[in-house]
Amino acid sequence: MDDLASLRKSYERAELDESSSAGEPWRQFSDWLDQAMAAKVPEPNAMTLATVGPDGRPSTRIVLIKGFDASGIVWYTNYESRKGRELAGNPHAALQFHWVELERVVRIEGTVEKVSEEESDAYFRSRPLDSRLGAWASPQSQAIASRAVLVANAAKAAAQHGLNPPRPPHWGGYRLRPDRWEFWQGRKSRLHDRLSYRHVEGQWIRERLAP
Repeated sequence: MDDLASLRKSYERAELDESSSAGEPWRQFSDWLDQAMAAKVPEPNAMTLATVGPDGRPSTRIVLIKGFDASGIVWYTNYESRKGRELAGNPHAALQFHWVELERVVRIEGTVEKVSEEESDAYFRSRPLDSRLGAWASPQSQAIASRAVLVANAAKAAAQHGLNPPRPPHWGGYRLRPDRWEFWQGRKSRLHDRLSYRHVEGQWIRERLAP
């Protein structure tokens, strides 16, 4: 086994300073996401979602961003999953993007709410048929006897709903409304660039953080 303590990497691809960053964090995020997509990094839309349960234990999982604007970051999932149950009890959450090839991380914190039913319906209709049936088939985060349960559930959903399954009532979108962003750019000698944006009295306050 390799010696983990000896692993090293020097970050030297880019820099991030106040003069070149956007005044609004979602615009800075838009620029970085565009660059990640243009660079063809693997799954640039993948983000880690952190929630906290009623017992105070945090949990994380990967979800996919499906939209964003000045109001927040949107993704879709099963409302009855572990993350859904935890968000129902504690609507505060955090997101993180890690674009390894660009030596960049974006961290976002804020309050989560469900998107409108119209938004959820519109996105659900845009999904491939197998994915729409899968939303009916999977009791997400619940223990099941075997994969055969999922296959049987999917077959049952296909027989019941055919080629046009409606959106399940337990499935839809969330929007995280940020009050804090951080943009991290790896730099040489571990002197990384970190710019933080805090939402204070309707304004975004940009600050440099020590690495």
